[in-house]
Amino acid sequence: MVNRGKSDRKWKLRLLILLAFFSAGCSGQGEKPKDERFYEDDVTSEKEEYIVVGFAQIGSESDYRIANSASFRETFCEENGYYLLFEDGQQKQENQIKALRNFILQEVDYIVLDPVVETGWDEVLQEAKAAGIPVILSDRSVTVEDEGLYTCWVGSDFEEEGRKAGRWLEDYLKSEGREEEEIRLVTLQGTLGSSAQIGRMNGFAEVLRLHDRWNMLEYASGDFTQSKGQEVMARFLDTYPDIDVVISENDNMTFGAIEAIEEAGKTCGPKGEIIMISFDAVSEASFTAMKEGKLHADVECNPFLAPKVDEIIGRLERGETVEKIQYVEEQCFDAFMDLDAIMEQRKY
Repeated sequence: MVNRGKSDRKWKLRLLILLAFFSAGCSGQGEKPKDERFYEDDVTSEKEEYIVVGFAQIGSESDYRIANSASFRETFCEENGYYLLFEDGQQKQENQIKALRNFILQEVDYIVLDPVVETGWDEVLQEAKAAGIPVILSDRSVTVEDEGLYTCWVGSDFEEEGRKAGRWLEDYLKSEGREEEEIRLVTLQGTLGSSAQIGRMNGFAEVLRLHDRWNMLEYASGDFTQSKGQEVMARFLDTYPDIDVVISENDNMTFGAIEAIEEAGKTCGPKGEIIMISFDAVSEASFTAMKEGKLHADVECNPFLAPKVDEIIGRLERGETVEKIQYVEEQCFDAFMDLDAIMEQRKY
């Protein structure tokens, strides 16, 4: 349980000021950093009421990540009683660990971590626990010996996302009268070892095992990026000339795969030769691809996690307990829906 007092926050904000001045002084410039909010004379003003949150983001490798970062910046703002310290890990675990240690040094009130991979967090999370700072995992999860090292996890049920993709393919092949055909599949995986990659692969594999006629030709990582997705898909097409289905574990890799397919003189989507199934559905581009007939289905991965984290922090501030695992709601969209009507109602 956490219930920090006014004097405690006031002291921490003074520390943040000193650290900011120290950093500016070391630069030799003597200039204020970009964010001047803590450089007013009256440090005992209403700023002492802020809840200081350190957020260690993975990076900006995808449309999902950009929308996710925007969600946190919009939610954890001064108007909502927060001061957000945002660190972009640039998809490197060592950068995120360094960010967490800086948050601990600054004695933030809460740490939010979106871990690039699942393992290798025990030591730094133990340091946060020893400092009495609650850690909330967002989007991706961690594998640690002691689950007491983090307060809770908020995000998507990645395995269920994988199962949704598998069940959608089942239904689609049946509707097309192809349930008895030999189906050749390839999978563009995300960053290996990440929760999204592991969960989506395992969830889809559950459905895959139910179908003797589904032949997964190869798994290969596109690292959740468009350029790598295009590169891997081009190799798939060179190696396997008769691919029936592409499972792509995020939209950015999907966009790259579509480019590779078209460059190879092939077609995909409901109007083409190859069935395309993607994950994320967080941008207009993914819906446009479905509307244009280049993408069959897209399993949503909801990036708006910050409001749920805000709710959790509110409960912790009141001394309440919170559930260890908390999922956000998600859907599966396909090219046969009224996508224009759906897009009008969406925030991302």
